[in-house]
Amino acid sequence: MAWFIHLDAHLAQLIDQHGDWVYLILFLVIFIETGVVVMPFLPGDSLLFIAGALAAKGLLDPITLCVLLFIAAVAGDALNFSIGAWFKSRALDTSRIPFVKQEHLVHTQKFFDKHGGKTIILARFVPIVRTLAPFVAALGSMPRKLFLAYNVSGAFLWIGSLVSAGYLFGNIPWISKNLTAVVMGIVVLSILPAIAGWLRARATA
Repeated sequence: MAWFIHLDAHLAQLIDQHGDWVYLILFLVIFIETGVVVMPFLPGDSLLFIAGALAAKGLLDPITLCVLLFIAAVAGDALNFSIGAWFKSRALDTSRIPFVKQEHLVHTQKFFDKHGGKTIILARFVPIVRTLAPFVAALGSMPRKLFLAYNVSGAFLWIGSLVSAGYLFGNIPWISKNLTAVVMGIVVLSILPAIAGWLRARATA
């Protein structure tokens, strides 16, 4: 928890201690969060913003950062989709997947019902749904080529917007001095849709 709260300080320390290996660490975090259906709790949004802010300070190369994280996001969703297709082909019970709550799958399916195929794009900005959307898309028999188009578009928008936001606003002194508070604000904003959905479900129960 302490690492997460002080994500900005720890990422800067990782860069200082490990240099270019940090690109691999960031790649793996984004790939695992988007690609492994049992890991929806990794700090994707805040990590992208922090990485962009540190790139603005010259600690990371912004082009290398964006290209690698874009590849990680696309590859992660592609793996996740393949896992969902594997479950579907074998008619396996998804309720038995460890660490994945059935209500999260139901919530993601409702997200699909409301937004259709563009859920793959929109879900990039919604924690938990972001991790489960490719899996649910495969269970729902979305054509792989259509999924790939949404996957690439969503990854481009997600990585580009959050890294760019961090890069642009990282040069503002107040944000630079209060980066942890900004990160926590991003976390709160990112989970608001999930909280709102939970409250609506409680109200209609």
